[in-house]
Amino acid sequence: MRRAYDAHMSKPLGPYTPVVRAGDWIIVSGQLGLQDGALVSGGVATQTTKAIENLKGQLASVGASLSDIAKTLCFLTDMDTFASFNEAYVEGFGSHRPARSTIGVAALPAGGAVEIEAWAYKPVG
Repeated sequence: MRRAYDAHMSKPLGPYTPVVRAGDWIIVSGQLGLQDGALVSGGVATQTTKAIENLKGQLASVGASLSDIAKTLCFLTDMDTFASFNEAYVEGFGSHRPARSTIGVAALPAGGAVEIEAWAYKPVG
């Protein structure tokens, strides 16, 4: 298993590695709508947009892209924001539609409204 970390990206909020390659799989830890260590303003829609941008950055650091994502796991602190989240998610992913689960949770780190984890498949070599 190879771990990757780009010093130009925001440091993780906890003791974990933001992106890990395990053979042909790339696992990206949950991404929040953070920029320079702070949540972007504007609620779930802007946080979703930023979380997807952060996913792109983590994937790019290991030579992958959003189109390589096979599965996302999404967390929302308010399921009443699902429609707004969905619109921003569709805009961020374009025509790519990975398998997805969306789960309502009581809270997220840094007071985030949304967090997105991703599993990408990108064969080595």
